[in-house]
Amino acid sequence: MNLAYRDIRHSLGRFLLTCVGLGLLLGVVLAMIGIYRGLVVDALTIARAPAIDLWVVEANTRGPFAEASRIPGDTREAIARIAGVEAAGSLTYQTVEAEHLGRKLRLYVIGHEPARPGGPPGLLDGRGIGQSHFELVADHASGLSVGDRIALGRGTFSVVGRTVNQFNSGGDPAVYMTLADAQKLQFDLSPSASRVQRARGAVPNGRDTVNAVVARLQPHASPDAVAETVRRWKHLAAITQEAQENILSQSLVDRARRQIGLFTSLLLVVSAVIIALIIYTMTMEKLKQIATLKLIGAPDRTIIAMIVQQALALGFIGYFTGALLIMNIKDYFPRRVILEPDNVLALGAVVFAVCLLSSGLGVRAALRVDPATALGG
Repeated sequence: MNLAYRDIRHSLGRFLLTCVGLGLLLGVVLAMIGIYRGLVVDALTIARAPAIDLWVVEANTRGPFAEASRIPGDTREAIARIAGVEAAGSLTYQTVEAEHLGRKLRLYVIGHEPARPGGPPGLLDGRGIGQSHFELVADHASGLSVGDRIALGRGTFSVVGRTVNQFNSGGDPAVYMTLADAQKLQFDLSPSASRVQRARGAVPNGRDTVNAVVARLQPHASPDAVAETVRRWKHLAAITQEAQENILSQSLVDRARRQIGLFTSLLLVVSAVIIALIIYTMTMEKLKQIATLKLIGAPDRTIIAMIVQQALALGFIGYFTGALLIMNIKDYFPRRVILEPDNVLALGAVVFAVCLLSSGLGVRAALRVDPATALGG
């Protein structure tokens, strides 16, 4: 006879309702873990998209993501001539806001040269950019569809293709356009501002400026050796792909990582306290039954097993309820939620440990019950 099962069946509705409430709490914990993983993946996505080995940026900066970086566009030609470099391309990055069908869109605009490294890694539908001006490829999360037209700056662009899962560290969907269009969008002054500058005698800067030059190396080339060659030019800095990913994951999202980690830890502590209180309350409600079991000779291990089994059932039913809920609604979050199997299993192990520890309070109360209380009125 399983005492835990019989006790749960006696008050099944209340027990399941408690499991659902705990499941919502554990679902929030799982969502926070997924949001953190999504934050890190989003931060690395744009940096990994070009599939390159080296980033060349402005001297004394860690750009183009962590800091502002501006270098001459013809730097690409100098980088392409370095021994070991297979291909090089110029890139610009900027965040813009635009209106489309009556709603505001916040987009991360990437300017690239279509025949060189830096373009979208793959297409969901449509085609790549085929003209030198006024075409773009948008991420599907932007809500733009192939054939749509959208005004950016002083130009109107046609969406010719869509890519997938291309976000910056802030969660803004990416759009790709030609380098010339992106430079015009980023560096051109408005007509009124340009007239003011000319009236002041200022000479407007040329538009042949980029935020970074990326290089894909030959198989035998060492990224560190090529980077050291670039650093000899005093006006440039070189960052390997590995170093760029470290900057993004450890510096750019570090504060968010620590905050989410602290919040997740607090939720786990709250879950442990709730499980402990629930098990303790369930134990206190049946002290007389436990005393009766002791009076008829039931060993302590039987009583301990009943309480531990109830705690584990409560924890794991709640855990699977929360996991099922988050798995079904994660695509509706405004930020990407990524749940890896190792994260889900790790949380399951934590829930198991929490249930065992939390059952200790109920076990302690049960073992202190005097069998004589079963004879009371």
